[in-house]
This record gives sequence, C-alpha cells and structure tokens, in this order.
Amino acid sequence: MSTKKYNVGVIGYGWAAGAHIDAINATDKAQVTAVYSSRKLDDAEVSKKHGTNIKTYTDLDKMLANDDIQVVDVSSYPSQHSAQAIAAANAGKHLILEKPMANTLKECRDIVAAAEKNKVRGCVCFECRWSNQFTVTNSVIKEGLLGDLHYAEVDYYHGIGPWYGQFRWNTGKKDGGSALLTAGCHALDSLLMFMGTEVEAVSSFSAKSKSAIFKPYEYDTTSVTIIHFKGGKIGKCAAVVDCLQPYYFHTHLVGSQGSLLDDKFHSMKLHTDKHGWSKLSMKMLDSGDVSDHPYQSQFQAFFDSLDADKDMPLTSLKESLKSFEVIFAADKSAEEGGRPVKISELK
Repeated sequence: MSTKKYNVGVIGYGWAAGAHIDAINATDKAQVTAVYSSRKLDDAEVSKKHGTNIKTYTDLDKMLANDDIQVVDVSSYPSQHSAQAIAAANAGKHLILEKPMANTLKECRDIVAAAEKNKVRGCVCFECRWSNQFTVTNSVIKEGLLGDLHYAEVDYYHGIGPWYGQFRWNTGKKDGGSALLTAGCHALDSLLMFMGTEVEAVSSFSAKSKSAIFKPYEYDTTSVTIIHFKGGKIGKCAAVVDCLQPYYFHTHLVGSQGSLLDDKFHSMKLHTDKHGWSKLSMKMLDSGDVSDHPYQSQFQAFFDSLDADKDMPLTSLKESLKSFEVIFAADKSAEEGGRPVKISELK
C-alpha cells in the first residue's frame, strides 16, 4: 500500500538506479513502486532490498500505462534516454533523468518539448549542484565575499577504468559520447551555475591517454574547454576520465573582492590575510560513487516543486538544457580542432 504522495517507476536497474531508488524512498513525498528492466527481476527480492512494495516489468509500455505511477525515473543507458523519456512524458509522467539527458542536442531538446507539450515537469541529475561543497560555495558567492566573478575554472578528474562499474559501457561512443558528456558535464554545469550568465561561445581541444588501461575508449578521454560568457567573463573546464589519481573536483573562482580555491578562500571584504587561505567547512566532492551523491536533497526539492506546480530550482529540464547546449558546442569545437563555436549557431 502506497503511503506517500508520488509513486515512481524506474527505468533500468543498474548501479545508478539503485542509488536513485534508495534516495527517492528516503524523501518524505515519494516511493518507488515499479521497476522496468530488460532482464526479468523477482518482485519480492527487489521489494525486500529497497524496503517498498515494487512491481517489476519487462514491458515498458505496461509500466507507463499504470495510472498509479506519477513520476518516471530514467536510469537506463544514455542512448535510450530520449525515446524512453519522451514515451514517459507522452504517458503524462513527470521525469527524473540521470545525466546525460541524451546523447545529442536534438534529443535533449525533444525531451524538453515533449515535457512542455504534455505539461509535465522534470529533474536532471546534476546533483553536484546540491552537494554540500557547492551549497557552501554558492553561499560565499551570494554573500558577496568574492565580489563580481570574472574568471572560473571547474575541472573534473576521475579515472574511469576497468575498476569502475560504468567502464563496460562508458568506453563506447554510443553511450559514453565524450569525456565532457559522460562525466565532465558535472564540472561544466557547476561552472555555469557559479558564473550565472549566458554563454557566448566555446573553444575546446581533446586528447587521449596512451595508457593501455584506457585503450578500449572509442573517443578522446581528456578535453579542455574555454568558455566566453556574454559580458566578457571567461571560464575553463577540463574533463579528464583517463587520469591515474584520486577523484578530484577542482574549483577556482576569481572575483573583484577575492578568490575561492576548493575549500579555501580569501576575501578583501573580511580583511583576511592574502598571504594565506582561510578554510571553509564543507564536505568535498571526492568520490564518483553514486552512493555518495546528494540525490536525496535534489529529489526532495523536485517533489516539493511538483507540489507547488512549478519547475524545480537548479536542475529543471530547461535549466539543464542550457548546460547541454554548451557541452555539445564544446564537443563540436573539439571535433573541429578547437574552432570557436557560438551557442547561437547550434541547430
């Protein structure tokens, strides 16, 4: 028997889906009541694992036809996202989309159009915006301690090799896409959040590790993107999934009143010593493990927004689409040898 307001059906039953289910169940407004998987699952086993009564499906149309489900969480392979999300929207279901939204800009735009047409709302899993590290960082910015930002670099260093669950499908162009799309998107999305202004153009270059460990990749596994914002601000985002080092989400913001470097800052407003950094208390983004990601806070905000009948803050479909426009522009630039690509030229 359902005890909360929103029943959620999950598409896919892999690593990310498991983290999504537990985070959804931990909110005070929703529970997972259905799971679609291409492989047959045991209802009792899945229900016991996650602590709610879950019906499993191998026919997606049947799950989408269930009127008791109000929200669908798409946690399948990226190449499947577009068709499944559009089908869910056409069935009148609100959407939670694991990143990336889809593997082409057209598919991303088609998802947003389908949601608007069917008057459903959506959430994209750019959950790093909801992390403690970036919540604190945003507070420092909003308090004016850094003044007006004119430069930002946010970089993603995470070696996605055979030791990582995503590796088996991440190496292919079909579902991995690019270093920026598959993982570095978190860093670029966060950079756009901090700068808070529209992007004019991007220029990007890419390379690939010569290590045998990363040989199976069908695309360049390191990229660096320079971002030119309207109004003259600039930014840099490196996406490195072929590094052999601990996970590192590098953040360096530079403004008219001070700077922030990861969990440290200097502010002229506070008269701190510019010869040494002042330390901030925050939980750093230091793992790619989905169990460490702040999905619960993000999903709670999404269900709260459904109650209010408005788009959620920070990670709505429309807000996230802006980030993917920049990501696909950057990948286009890298494919063309670094040619600056204007956002306005994207078709």
